[in-house]
Formats: sequence, C-alpha cells, structure tokens
Amino acid sequence: MNRTVDEILEEIRAFCEERMGENLVGIYIHGSLAFGCFDPSVSDIDFLIGVREALSIPEKKELLHLMLKLTPSAPPKGLEMSVVMARDCQPFVYPTPYLFHFSSAHLARAERDDEEYCRNFHGTDRDLAAHVTVTRAVGQVLCGRPIGEVFGEVPREAYLDSLRYDAETAVEDISENPVYVILNLCRIAAFLEEDLVLSKKDGGLWGLDHLPQTYHGIIRAAYEAYIGGAAYCHLKERERAFAAEMVAKLFA
Repeated sequence: MNRTVDEILEEIRAFCEERMGENLVGIYIHGSLAFGCFDPSVSDIDFLIGVREALSIPEKKELLHLMLKLTPSAPPKGLEMSVVMARDCQPFVYPTPYLFHFSSAHLARAERDDEEYCRNFHGTDRDLAAHVTVTRAVGQVLCGRPIGEVFGEVPREAYLDSLRYDAETAVEDISENPVYVILNLCRIAAFLEEDLVLSKKDGGLWGLDHLPQTYHGIIRAAYEAYIGGAAYCHLKERERAFAAEMVAKLFA
C-alpha cells in the first residue's frame, strides 16, 4: 500500500530519534519537497541526516533496511538520503564526507548484499555542496537543530564545482533524459547569472525569461512535461546545442 509523504517522513523521524538517540543532530528536507513543487509522479523524497558520531555497521544496516522497507510504498522515484557528520557541515567541508547514502539508483546493490553495501558505501560526494546549498536556502527541519546551526555557508566555488560535476555529461545525457537536463541547466544558468538557487520548475520559468529565444521551445516543452506530465517531443539537435552552450558557460 502506498503511503503519503508525511507518513513516510514520520516513520523515518521516529526511527532515527529512537535508534540514534543523542547521536542524531537532525533530519533536513531538501529538493522538490523543500521548494514546494513536489510531484509524486516525477519527484523523489530528498533528505539529509546529521549525526555527531560515526554509525556502526549494524546501525547502517538498520537504516538501510528501513529504506528498503519504505521504498515500495514511496513515490516511483523513491527516496534519496545521505548521512553526514555535523563537524563536516559547520564549517562546511568540500568535497563533503558522508557516512552512508541510499537512493533507488542503488537499490539492486543494497538488496543483493546489505553487508557489503553498508561497509563500502561511504566517502565524499561533490553533490552534497548542492544539497546543502538548497537546504540552507529553502530546507525544512523534520526534527533537530535549526539549519543555520548545522550547515555552514557553502563557498561559491564549491557550489559551482558541484554544479559542474552534475552537468559535465549533459550533452551526452540530454537525449536520454531531456526534461531533467534542460530544467537543471536552466537553474544552473540562473545561478551563474544571478546567484539564484531555484527548483527545476522555477529554473524552467527563469530560462523562458532569460535564455535565448531559440531554446524557448525545448525549455517550454520540458517545463510542461515536468509540471503537467505532457508528452515531450525530442528536438535532438536543438537539445544538444542548448546543452553544449550551457555547459560551455559553466566551465568558462
């Protein structure tokens, strides 16, 4: 049975407060939920868990099993979360270490061998600079300390490097996932030009107001597909030209 997002988040909150106790600093919602444009058909549930001390392997396995339990009743894109140490977030460390990560992209690996997953899925993640930037801008506290106390300011160059990491394969990826790539490049352009931190939805609107007219057709098509489920019709040459131009600006 599908659960509401609030029901899923409440189970995550209750689990973390009970199992982590004083080690839990807080749980913080980012992504489309925080921006207020969550759509269960195209969005995942994004959150960060802050802790004071490292998690043991058994603690990681318990958390993983909760994610596996909740995934079938979550929206189709599932859950995406990372566990980070508070001391790596205030002041902000980049590339940012993480203790544990889960998303639907790694579901098969987690189900195949939970022991291997929990022992080896840790390291640094350049994407966390973007997640923390969004958390500081629009994030929501599910439980725990205020965001400003837990997450320090992300240096602009760290955020830009995170954006470059996310967009470096955009020219190759846009034909497979045009809606995400087009709207993501729009919000990246908004930051480059105006230091705005936007959702994909608002990035698309910004792109229609600020980017060259020649790309408005694909931006509008991506926006309408994202917010209303309209069919997206490929214009592959225009898509690749758009991606190439936006990536060139990002890496200039």
